[in-house]
Amino acid sequence: MFEALADYLIIDLLKIEPGFLREALHFFVYDTTKILFLLTVMVFIISFIRSFVQVERVKELLNKQGGWYGYLMSATLGVFSPFCSCSTVPIFIGFVEGGIPLGMTFTFLLTSPIVNEIALSFLLITFGWKIALIYTLSGMVIGIVSGIIIEKLDLYHHVAPYIFEMNLPEGQVQERTLKDRLEFAVQNVFDIIKRVWLFVVIGIALGALMHAQVPADWFVKYASASNPFAVFVAVAGGIPLYSNSIGIIPVVEVAINKGVGLGTALSFMMSVVALSLPEMILLKKVISTKLIAIFVGITGFGILLTGYLFNALTLSGIL
Repeated sequence: MFEALADYLIIDLLKIEPGFLREALHFFVYDTTKILFLLTVMVFIISFIRSFVQVERVKELLNKQGGWYGYLMSATLGVFSPFCSCSTVPIFIGFVEGGIPLGMTFTFLLTSPIVNEIALSFLLITFGWKIALIYTLSGMVIGIVSGIIIEKLDLYHHVAPYIFEMNLPEGQVQERTLKDRLEFAVQNVFDIIKRVWLFVVIGIALGALMHAQVPADWFVKYASASNPFAVFVAVAGGIPLYSNSIGIIPVVEVAINKGVGLGTALSFMMSVVALSLPEMILLKKVISTKLIAIFVGITGFGILLTGYLFNALTLSGIL
């Protein structure tokens, strides 16, 4: 359906001659229509599921639960929570002030940008369930292990003292009817599409240019799964950049199709969305530079391991 639409618009209607322009525009129309349509469907389904998750109840449970179960709950909440850098400080303050352990708070903050409903939808659409599942589990493991390490290091003295003294009002737990849940899902679709459509267009435009212009041999030479330095360069290069998963995944898709190692591409994506400079600047308002450095170091190491794991699985033929 999407291929036919792209053929009609670019070849039949506009009658663009074969070459760079036609190839780039065809890719752009095909990917834009496909991704926006499938994203709408997937976000609706996941939003409906997320309507059963009440943050106040989760906070109560996290306060009662300890050990691996509490960290698993924090990571799971992160998966089903839409996240942007502007939410970093409010979420951090709300969790810490509410008595949730620092490690569990960081587990949530880390898991949410790496594996959220939008990223999961795109991964399913683009790469299929196997890679989406491994990526999701890897992101959750990184979040859980990083949170546990931060908690064990007892770094509470690196958090701004005023946060522990705040007394935020408790939110009310609301019971939702089926109609409420459907309305929530529909509204969430509109909100997310309105918020991310520009990232989608920009990401696909970059992907279209790469698809039509950059030779596959270049990617194979410098960023294939067999290059032992590619993952490290990808992670280090992703930290200064700022984007969300919406803008990165179309570029990652083209890079992988051109020969970039799967682990290299996905570790770059993780680095961009989880360790962006804007997020670090916002966190600096509530935690010390040392704690930010520890957070980046632990998370970056976990992303490196994930990248090498994906590349190893690719080279062994498992993926």
